[in-house]
Amino acid sequence: MIKLENTCVMNLENALRGARNPMSSWERSDSFWDEKHNYILGPNDLSLARRLCTAGPDHRKFIRQIFVSLDITAPLYWWKEFDTYKVGTVANSTSTMHKIHSKPFALEDFSTDKMNAQALEAIKAVIVSLEALRIDFIENKDKQIWYSLIQLLPSSYNQKRTCTMNYENLINMYYARRGHKLDEWREYCNWIAALPYAKELILIKE
Repeated sequence: MIKLENTCVMNLENALRGARNPMSSWERSDSFWDEKHNYILGPNDLSLARRLCTAGPDHRKFIRQIFVSLDITAPLYWWKEFDTYKVGTVANSTSTMHKIHSKPFALEDFSTDKMNAQALEAIKAVIVSLEALRIDFIENKDKQIWYSLIQLLPSSYNQKRTCTMNYENLINMYYARRGHKLDEWREYCNWIAALPYAKELILIKE
């Protein structure tokens, strides 16, 4: 399970202006803001952007200045893989250290959509144990009980993070993960492909 919410793409205007700095060709820029406050790339700017992107990382530095921010809710087993992308990404997460005991555990807190009947029964038993430990910790504040909660927590537990990255990061993620066996990665890559001007600026090998 993965939820991708509150997507915001920022700094297109400044990034495209910077793309024209090397040749001082600002007068050829033809992009504009429409009545809905969307930044629309004109034919001249879009053509330049596509040429720079396909020319390679040294030429497409401007896309590192196109930022994307969103909320991602995903299981810990997915975050473990996402965390390999450290350069150029920032994330603030809900805390398992400080807030794991703050609400009752429920089945919907976990990614169980691919589990068979046997696995579902097992995770339900784990949830019962986690909830008993949670209540025990609230009553006694025993650090060993807190450790027990943290160490028993399955990798299917869903965590929410607010993430910020750039279009260069997304090129790397898309081509490394689009054929991944985890459905979460394929959904994430579909989200990338639907971003503004993804076809021209991100899906450059298509």
